[in-house]
Amino acid sequence: MAFTSVKQLLAAAKEQNLPLWEIILDEDVKDRGTGREDSLRQMNALWSAMKSAGVSYRAEARSKSGLVGGDGGKMEEYAKTGNGIVSGFFSEVIAQALQMGECNACMKRIVAAPTAGSCGVLPAVLIPFAKANKIEDRQIISALFVAAGFGQIIASRASISGAEGGCQAEIGSASAMAAAAVVSLKGGTPEMCANACAMALMNLLGLVCDPVAGLVEIPCVKRNVVGAVNAISCADMSLAGIGSAIPPDEVIDAMREVGDMMPAALKETGTGGLAATPAGITAAKRIHGNI
Repeated sequence: MAFTSVKQLLAAAKEQNLPLWEIILDEDVKDRGTGREDSLRQMNALWSAMKSAGVSYRAEARSKSGLVGGDGGKMEEYAKTGNGIVSGFFSEVIAQALQMGECNACMKRIVAAPTAGSCGVLPAVLIPFAKANKIEDRQIISALFVAAGFGQIIASRASISGAEGGCQAEIGSASAMAAAAVVSLKGGTPEMCANACAMALMNLLGLVCDPVAGLVEIPCVKRNVVGAVNAISCADMSLAGIGSAIPPDEVIDAMREVGDMMPAALKETGTGGLAATPAGITAAKRIHGNI
């Protein structure tokens, strides 16, 4: 994509008097040398895959390591009791994020959005939102283009890789993308989408990547919940007229700098953070057959 900054993206939308998703779609068409219908068809396929992944969840499934599985089912059943601190849409978001993360750990088909480890954030926000508000698929696809546009800028200015930038680059980026997407669905301005993106990423700045036993399971699955809930909170703040004190591009640049400063032990090596706790080390030994 030609845009390397959120500032450029917003300027193009203003200059061409087009919604963000149209600007991003046009850039995708130019970048890949494809047709408009092909680009729309591919995004529709991704949305269909997200929905299929949600439907494919089975509470009885466990990852090969035995570290995760079933929590998405527990959350879904708990939500049905009506006794939760949150209910309705919010409960569905939490359950969906857990279920999508567990699907990934159980080797089911998911959509890396932007990565496999953060695959639960976007669908956890969009699937329940579409259901609750009777949103048509074509509108969701437009929102996914918005998410993709911001995601591409983050990838070009910083990183979406946990090994390079820590979990802030995976869950943080996914949360920022989801926040921008849901603001667009609510009819927010391009500036509101950008503010939501910036606040969501800012809130998760410094999040380390410390997978127990080197697997994308603990704490990754539950961090998808954090990313989804953070996205919704930031979207609502932006829609309320609350802006980001730090411009989006500067937030993205700060994320890159924080990632560069992180020690290797906190960037997907499975040697620091939660992975280095006594429980984490015991799990790793059990899974990798050292005891």
